Amino acid sequence: MKKLITLLFTSMLAFSVLAAETVNINTASAAEIAEALQGVGMGTAEKIVAYREENGTFSHIDELVNVKGIGVKTLDKNRDRIMLDGAGPGAAN
Repeated sequence: MKKLITLLFTSMLAFSVLAAETVNINTASAAEIAEALQGVGMGTAEKIVAYREENGTFSHIDELVNVKGIGVKTLDKNRDRIMLDGAGPGAAN
């Protein structure tokens, strides 16, 4: 029984780590963006918010590469975490 409980606990922990948090880049704060996206720190997250404020909301996920500090690799690594408004993760990509 102890092994079963340990196995269940380990499985639940692994699932929670694998469940990627999503973030709406058109409405999220810099802190929320930095927390949700891999390889994106607070400085780059602030640049995403500034870009959004200066240029309007993102209409396509690929527009993120226009933000200094976001390259194709970072974008590809995070596609499933990024939302645009009501669309699901990776939508409009």
